[in-house]
Amino acid sequence: MPRVGLSKTDVVAAGAQLADEVGYGNLALGPLATRLGVRTPSLYKHIDSLADLQHCIATLAITELDARTRDAMHGKSGTDALLAFAKAWRQYVVDHPGRYTATIGAVFGGPEDPLLQVSTRMMESSEAVLRGYGIAETDMVHALRMLRCTFHGFATLQVSDGFQWTGGTEESFDWMIRFLDRGLSEVGRD
Repeated sequence: MPRVGLSKTDVVAAGAQLADEVGYGNLALGPLATRLGVRTPSLYKHIDSLADLQHCIATLAITELDARTRDAMHGKSGTDALLAFAKAWRQYVVDHPGRYTATIGAVFGGPEDPLLQVSTRMMESSEAVLRGYGIAETDMVHALRMLRCTFHGFATLQVSDGFQWTGGTEESFDWMIRFLDRGLSEVGRD
């Protein structure tokens, strides 16, 4: 019997928090059940499997990331939108490394999958930043991939202590944004 008041939302939120604490690769149903004060079989009243939980965490993470980036860039355009978007993305990864990792390689389960729907919305946020630079539709997919690779790479390296050389990461981050700004401005003029 499931714990009274326990919902799928509770299970997913606790799973996301656990992933942030122990690392996504160490996420397991046994420790999650213990955290929630239930036996492991009770989790199956709310999720189908560990894979289902992981998919739900990916959906939660993209939902949160989209909200953060949209809020940050609201009312901004061009360089200001790019900087706000990038900072919000990076801070989300720093704050929630486990749940962010769930988004990497998450597969859509069909046209009605909430992960596809929120990922589409996130893509629209990214496109809005790029439209501010006048990026042509023919270049949009390339520019979207470039932004994702750049922001993902910087944030995940920062979280994994990948910047151990001298110099502040903030300076490097600001330099990267200025570089992207110049490059996007140039491509938008073509």
